[in-house]
Amino acid sequence: MSSTAHGARARARIEVTAAIKEEARSQLAKEGAVKLSLRAVARELGMASSALYRYFPSRDDLLTALIIDAYDSLGAAAEAARDAATDVGPVRRWTAVCEGVRGWALGHPHEYALIYGTPVPGYTAPEATVPAAARSVLVVIGILREAHQGLGLAKPPLPAELRPEAVRMAADLAPDLPPEVVVTMVAAWAQMFGLIGFELFGQFNRVVEDRDTFFRHAVGQLAHSVGLVYPQQGPVAAPGGPAAEPS
Repeated sequence: MSSTAHGARARARIEVTAAIKEEARSQLAKEGAVKLSLRAVARELGMASSALYRYFPSRDDLLTALIIDAYDSLGAAAEAARDAATDVGPVRRWTAVCEGVRGWALGHPHEYALIYGTPVPGYTAPEATVPAAARSVLVVIGILREAHQGLGLAKPPLPAELRPEAVRMAADLAPDLPPEVVVTMVAAWAQMFGLIGFELFGQFNRVVEDRDTFFRHAVGQLAHSVGLVYPQQGPVAAPGGPAAEPS
């Protein structure tokens, strides 16, 4: 086969794969992940089921592809929010990233539900999903790492009975950060997704009206809980320059 023909086949495969996933996302929006069906996707695309199986051998393979895409999209949103928050301190950068994650979730509710909603019965996410799932977490670890290497982090209190688990978590996730910070970061990150889930799935209806301000305040408190509050009181003096606020 010539290189031209091989390239055409590769492009065609990419296009068909994209069309399959787009139709699958449409089904997610209409029916939910539990009812995702390869036969229904094939029917909507005018494909034979046997042809679709050459792209995704099973429903679980298609689900995995959609999950990886969702995590990558979320991770890209978190990274973009971090990169846009230049010339600000770590608290504001943390807040910007959290707001970026929330904005992505509100704009992609069905993808959010796929990765953070009710688990799909009979489906277990494979290891292949881990790198994409880690992208957003690595963004906040990076913010904490920069603060730790700069002005420092205020270590949150840590009960003695939790220290062994905190040490293990730190070794797995961020060996260069204090265990007190890592264990609190995991809790704070989970709480942020709890806030987003409550908003997205209607639990804040008739409870929280100004949700932008509420969310910004809540994640700011979470930033403080992980140690993004410097020990010194008042503005922090920048080397060779005027005092600057630590956030």
